[in-house]
Amino acid sequence: MTSSGHQNGHHQGAAGNGHVAHHPVSAGPVVQLPTAFGEFVTQAWTDLVTGAEHLAVSSPNAPKEGTAPLVRLHSECLTGDVFGSYRCDCGEQLAYALEMINEFGGTLLYLRGQEGRGIGLANKIKAYALQEAGFDTVEANEQLGLPVDARCYKAAAQILAEMGLHEIRLLSNNPDKQNRLAKAGVKVVEMVPTEVPSRDQNIRYLQTKKDRMEHRLTLDTHIATVPGAGASTFDD
Repeated sequence: MTSSGHQNGHHQGAAGNGHVAHHPVSAGPVVQLPTAFGEFVTQAWTDLVTGAEHLAVSSPNAPKEGTAPLVRLHSECLTGDVFGSYRCDCGEQLAYALEMINEFGGTLLYLRGQEGRGIGLANKIKAYALQEAGFDTVEANEQLGLPVDARCYKAAAQILAEMGLHEIRLLSNNPDKQNRLAKAGVKVVEMVPTEVPSRDQNIRYLQTKKDRMEHRLTLDTHIATVPGAGASTFDD
């Protein structure tokens, strides 16, 4: 999937019609990316305002005719994505989204610089320490004097526009992403859930996201921790 004529260039999105102004972005070449989840193509994008480098990972296959492409905006989470931490559900959501995109077509935007909902890695670990002292994920950020969610999607909206993804099916449990994309001119025709089974280590975190951040979670499926046992990513 290419950048619809803007490859290797950059473009400033308009702010008309009540839409939020986009961040200008610059695109790199499209290359093959064979993975454990299937064959993808990938393209790096640079936010020319913040300098953050993002990655679009796309299925080379078009979605079923008449179906909007799946899109996942995945915020960088070093602990979950790389180390498989069970304190959150990020790594498992990433795997699930890639499996869905491989099967049905679409794009995953891996948004760097959004660690800990935008507060950064060091502050996220400080927030974890406060959570271990009894605060929930929202209260921990507030105790640090930080926003509950500091993420910005202006570059993401511009990347989607340059890739020609103006109407999408959003892989997310978070309605705030849908609302903010709509303000940026991206039409979300459907929210596709990415809920993965909860665990003993993240059930309170997920319950807080459901109760205080309005994430669309059922929390019906739970995996009990078995000490010493190998963990399966998608247990029923």
